[in-house]
Amino acid sequence: MAAGVALALLLAGCSDAPAPPRVSDPAGAAPPSVPSVFYLDPDNPAEAEAARRAAQGDSAAAEALRAIGSRPSAKWLTGGAARDEVDAFLGQAAIAGQTPVLVVHNVPQRDCGRQGEGGADTSAEYQTWIREVAAGVAGRPVIVVLEPGALPDAVAGCVADSAGRLALLRDAVTVLASTGNARIYLDAGHPGWIRDIEALAAGLRRAGVDQADGFALNVANFVSTEDNVAYGHRISDALGGDATFVIDTSRNGNGPYPAERVGGAPSWCNPPGRAIGAEPTADPGLPRVDALLWIKFPGESDGDCRPGEPPSGEFWPTYAISLAHP
Repeated sequence: MAAGVALALLLAGCSDAPAPPRVSDPAGAAPPSVPSVFYLDPDNPAEAEAARRAAQGDSAAAEALRAIGSRPSAKWLTGGAARDEVDAFLGQAAIAGQTPVLVVHNVPQRDCGRQGEGGADTSAEYQTWIREVAAGVAGRPVIVVLEPGALPDAVAGCVADSAGRLALLRDAVTVLASTGNARIYLDAGHPGWIRDIEALAAGLRRAGVDQADGFALNVANFVSTEDNVAYGHRISDALGGDATFVIDTSRNGNGPYPAERVGGAPSWCNPPGRAIGAEPTADPGLPRVDALLWIKFPGESDGDCRPGEPPSGEFWPTYAISLAHP
C-alpha cells in the first residue's frame, strides 16, 4: 500500500473540526482551509496566553496567539514516564476523533551538545524507554516523528558511535511499528544540513526507513516548503523513488534567516523576522509529501542563545506574536 494512501486510511473516520483561519504560505498566498484531522490539544500555551491577553484588553496580541493555538501541533516526548504520558495524550485525541502527532526526542547524546546535555544516559535506558512509549500507544492511531537531528548527526559524525546510534534508531522503528497503527517518520534534517544525499540515504536505510513510513524534514527549522520538497525528492530518489515524507511548516512562512548568525548567535536559534507557515494538512497536494505538520510549537524558544532569551522549549509569547504577525 502506498504511504500516502495508508496515511489517508489512518486518518479516515476522524471527526471534522471547525476549519481554522488561513495562514500565509511562503509565497504569501493563503492555502485553502480544511478541517483538521490532526489532534489539537486545547490545553496549549498559546491559547492560555491569548486568554490572558484578551482579559487585559490586548485584542491584537490575543488574535496573534490564537493563530498559533488554534492549530494542531505535535507533542514532544523527551524522557520521563512515557507510558502514562502517551496513554493520556492518545486518549484525549481519541475522544476528539483526531489523530495525534508525537515527537520522540530522547536518544543518548541528543543534539550533540548544541543545547547542553540531554537524552537517555545509555542505549539500554533508551531501549527501555522507547518500549514504554510503544506501550502507551497500545495499538491506537498515531503519527510519530522519530528523533529530530539524530540521524543527520550520525551521518555528520558528531556522535561518538554513529553505528550504535543508527542501530538504536532501527530498534526504535521496529518497536514502534509493532504497535500496529503507528506511522513512523525518521527525521532526515533539512536542505541546509547534510549535502551528501547518498550518505543520508545510506544512513536512513541503516536506521530502518524500510520498516518506517518515510522521513521527516525541517523539524524546528525555517527552510521553505518548496526547498524541502525538492530536497525530499532527492532523498526519495536515492531510496528508490517510493519513499514519502512529511514537512514541518510551523515556522517557515518567511524562509530561513539570510545569514548564518544574528545578534552574535546562530541564526537557527530564535531568528527574528520569521513567520508561521502553511497550516497542517493531510492533503498537501504535493507529490510524495504525506502531510504538512506543525512539529515545533511556534513560540517555543530554541534556546537562550542571546541575552534575555528563554531556555529551550519554554514558550515565549513575544516571539510567538512576532511569528504570527511578522
